[in-house]
Amino acid sequence: MSDIDSAYAIIMAGGSGTRFWPLSRADRPKQFLSLGPDSRSLLRATAERVWALIPPERTFVVTSELLRGQVERELPELEPGRILAEPVGRNTAPCIGWAATHVRRLDADAVMTVLPADHYIGDTDAYLDTLRRGLEAATHGDYVTIGIRPTRAETGYGYIEVGSELDPGVFRARRFVEKPNRQRAEQFVASGGFLWNSGMFFFRASRILEAIDIHLPGLGKQLQQYDTAAKNGQETELVSETYASLPAVSIDHGIMEKVDSVSVVPGAFDWSDLGSWTSAWELSPRDELGNVLPDGGLSIDSTGNFASVPEGKLVALIGVRDLVVVDSGDALLVVPRQRAQDVRHIVAALRDRKDDGR
Repeated sequence: MSDIDSAYAIIMAGGSGTRFWPLSRADRPKQFLSLGPDSRSLLRATAERVWALIPPERTFVVTSELLRGQVERELPELEPGRILAEPVGRNTAPCIGWAATHVRRLDADAVMTVLPADHYIGDTDAYLDTLRRGLEAATHGDYVTIGIRPTRAETGYGYIEVGSELDPGVFRARRFVEKPNRQRAEQFVASGGFLWNSGMFFFRASRILEAIDIHLPGLGKQLQQYDTAAKNGQETELVSETYASLPAVSIDHGIMEKVDSVSVVPGAFDWSDLGSWTSAWELSPRDELGNVLPDGGLSIDSTGNFASVPEGKLVALIGVRDLVVVDSGDALLVVPRQRAQDVRHIVAALRDRKDDGR
């Protein structure tokens, strides 16, 4: 059996439910929604894609205690021990590190593929080819990520500068760049030497834990304590007591920007991190005037709109353009499409007044 044949998948499925309010809420973030052309939830689609390479029995999902039950219902193929529920979200480095300890206990040399649960992926065959290439590169000891060829000067994504080709389709990653301003993003795209940072990673479980011990020693020490507690059947209690004290740091900042031997595999498939309702509009089938409407919806002199309402409700638009209209049944959102990112301010305002999310 090759290293790839014994690889593990880690699906990160936490989230606070702010970007797609009012359909997404703290107790039902976007990975449980169906967005774009796929009728499956984003989580279900993510799992079914990776299961073409790595079976459910070698898949872990890291989520929150609040969302554990929904993950169980969405992915009944998973054994209960394959769902790791964080007491509180602490960003991706603790999430990935904790999952890596579970993988290492099962196979000290196992390679992991780490995937967000809430991304849109088009062209599954090309995606799986990219995963295979990334897994193969990770078997040699590299820390590997997937970069997406940019289609526009996007300021909402981080970038990866690409260096020399190491193997066919695998390149040295020169550096990670934070979300740039418009001018820098345009320069990156024009140069042809940068990729979008997808947030998908590959590495051996032992290698990422070694890197955590070096670069995030506080996190590494606590993960070692989880390993010790697991031998005595006390890991759950210790995680509950201490997880909130772990450093809230991303795997990019905490590890990938600091380690040597980082490589990047360019992904030649449609991809979106679905950062706002605008992304849903971009991915959904549109009529001849650029509108996304539910079945039976009507539009007169209206262009570029996105509407989502409960089944059976009629949508009628007259003389409007580039709007997002979302009716969840208990809340209604109307926002210009170019300001869809500002939905998070509504969520923050509701939290400030201690609303229940409506």
